[in-house]
Amino acid sequence: MAKHGKKYRAAEELVPEGAVSPIAAMKALKGMDTATFDETVTGDFRLGIDTRQADQQLRGTVSLPNGSGQVVRVAVFAEGEAAKAAEEAGADIVGTDELTEQINRGEFNFDAAVATPDQMGKVGRLGKVLGPRGLMPNPKLGTVTNDVAKAITELKGGRVEYRADRFGICHVTLGKKSFTPEALAENYGAVYDEILRMKPASSKGKYVKSITVSATMSPGVEVDPAVQRAYASEVAED
Repeated sequence: MAKHGKKYRAAEELVPEGAVSPIAAMKALKGMDTATFDETVTGDFRLGIDTRQADQQLRGTVSLPNGSGQVVRVAVFAEGEAAKAAEEAGADIVGTDELTEQINRGEFNFDAAVATPDQMGKVGRLGKVLGPRGLMPNPKLGTVTNDVAKAITELKGGRVEYRADRFGICHVTLGKKSFTPEALAENYGAVYDEILRMKPASSKGKYVKSITVSATMSPGVEVDPAVQRAYASEVAED
């Protein structure tokens, strides 16, 4: 097992005991000197669901009120007026056959893909390539749409995807460590509200078992699942 460095061990000393409010957790992360770059802050939501059951799978997108802090390159499969709208909305790559050829050559110069419905016949043939990379446009995620401009704006503005893995854990981006604790807590709140809203009807027992937030190089900080409002408020610590 690899030994943690001096900075990580020092950060461990700053981890609060037990589960704390979202704002307290973000303040703890902000106080940790764990990297020289702007780390990504993520939330791990461990849920009481069995994703092997079709009616207990959890997947969707949520818009972070303060953005994700990440530069998202968007590719759009579209033609005609939709292609023009995509270019005007700031898409990084727009096309059909040429874009398909790039992907078949193994060129992935984008982080998210959008397609108009009429292009899904072509895009569907790329499923084995795009699917494993999480790049396949999906109507449930709002990435198969005629309103490509809206999809591009949301993806670049801070919309992130969440999906429960086979252990029932959702790993979700919450922002950057350079954000204020309040901004991170507000983003956390948007994600948590969405996860609560999307609780599968067939889920039995305790739904949210535990929540941990961490930065790229930091130890995790446990967040109290009982705090379901005033996420960025000091009052929530009481």
